[in-house]
Order: sequence, then C-alpha cells, then structure tokens
Amino acid sequence: MTGETAQAAADAAFARGAYPHRVDGARALDKLSALDAIGEALSFPSYFGRNLDALYDMLTDLSWLPTGEHVLIWAGSDGLKAAEPKAYLAVRSVLSDAQRAMGSGERRLTLVLVDA
Repeated sequence: MTGETAQAAADAAFARGAYPHRVDGARALDKLSALDAIGEALSFPSYFGRNLDALYDMLTDLSWLPTGEHVLIWAGSDGLKAAEPKAYLAVRSVLSDAQRAMGSGERRLTLVLVDA
C-alpha cells in the first residue's frame, strides 16, 4: 500500500479487530535478517528454522497466536529489495503463498507493505 504509514496500517487493523505485527524494514536488509524480523514481529517459537521452508510453515500455523486476523505490516521492504532482489522476491513469494493459504479459518494472515 504505497503512501500508507505503518501506524495507519496498524490503526486500520485494530479498527477491524485484527492484530497488527510490524516488521522494521531498516533491520531487514538481507535474507536472514528479514526472516528474523518477520519471526520477531510474529513472535515465532524458538524452534523456527530460519529458512524459507520454515518461514512458510510458521506463517501457515500461527497456533501460538490468538485466533483472528493477523496483519503483518512490513515497513520499508524496499530496503531488502534494493540490497538483495532475489532474496526479496523469495521472501515475498513465501509471504504471498502463506497469505493465500491462511485466507480463512480461525487464524488469518494479511500482508501489508508500507513505505515506512
């Protein structure tokens, strides 16, 4: 969502009863730090494997979080895109696939990209 801020996205999530989780793009400038930042934002369990397969597994589980919609707000994802374009595409692909997989049910995942 170009032009939207992380705070506006979080406010919109709260307003509809969803749980916002923020990823700080300034801390996610390579693949591993992006995985860590996403894991931190969603409070991944300690057994998170820190690879793309494990990311998908965690994102399509979310059993440690309350039921409802969980909005992953990635502010400044363009930093990873500029630094490591292939890693960015791989992470985005996993996020998109997980969002589709978690589109219904007790826990849902929504991805929102914001400028900062």
